[in-house]
Amino acid sequence: MAVLNLRPLAGGRILRGSQPFGLDAAATSDFLTEHGIQAIVDLRSELERSLVPWLVQDDNDDGGGAPAAVVPPAVELIHNPLDPNAIAGSLQSVETAEDLGDLYLGWIRLRPEWVADALRPVARGKRTLVHCSLGKDRTGVVSAIGLLAAGGTKDQVVADYSATTANLPDVLAVMAETWRLSVPSTPAEYFSPDLMVLQSPEAAMRHFLAGFAQEFGDVRSFLREAGLTAVEVESLAL
Repeated sequence: MAVLNLRPLAGGRILRGSQPFGLDAAATSDFLTEHGIQAIVDLRSELERSLVPWLVQDDNDDGGGAPAAVVPPAVELIHNPLDPNAIAGSLQSVETAEDLGDLYLGWIRLRPEWVADALRPVARGKRTLVHCSLGKDRTGVVSAIGLLAAGGTKDQVVADYSATTANLPDVLAVMAETWRLSVPSTPAEYFSPDLMVLQSPEAAMRHFLAGFAQEFGDVRSFLREAGLTAVEVESLAL
C-alpha cells in the first residue's frame, strides 16, 4: 500500500498525507527517497503509531526478524501527537460541518504550540511530510495554517481541504481493515462515511478559517505567539 491522500503544498516544501499503510522497511525507504522527504511530523497518538509504525531498513538487521522502527540520519522523525479523543471536545459530538470546524478551533485554542512545532522543520528548510491517520483533520489544520503562512489564499486552503473528499473512500477502507486486524472489537460503523467527522466538507474549513480570523487574527502573529521565531515565520513565506 502507501501513504494515501498525498499531495504537496507551499511550493512542495510541505507534503500532507495519511499514515504509511502497509509499507515495509524497503518500501518506506523508497517512498522517503522518491519524495525527497527530510522530516516527518507524525501527529498521531501513541496508540495510532503502535498500529502503523514508521519502518525503515535497519542496516544492522541480519534478516532474521521484523525491521526495526529506526529513522535514518537523513530523515528527522518528529512525534507531535494530538489525540482527538482526549482534547477539546468529543468526536462523537460532531454532527454538522460547523461542529467539525469548531472542533478544529478547539485544538489550536488549547494547543497553539502543537501547530508551531509541526511547522518548525518546514521553517528550517526541510521538505516535510505532515500526517496523522487519515490525513484529513489534524493534518488539515496544520496544512491550512502552513498554507496561509506561505501566502496562500483562503480559497486555496478550502480547495486543498476539500480535495480529501475524493480520496476518503479508499482511505477509510484501508483504515477499517487496519483496525479490524489490530483491534477486532472495533465496530464497523466507526468508519462509516456517513459520519460527519469522517467527511471533509468545504463548509467545515470555511467555518474554521472565519473563527480563526476572528479569534487569532493574522496567521503569522498566531505562529509567533505559538512559539516560532520571527525568522522562522518569515521562512514559511514563499
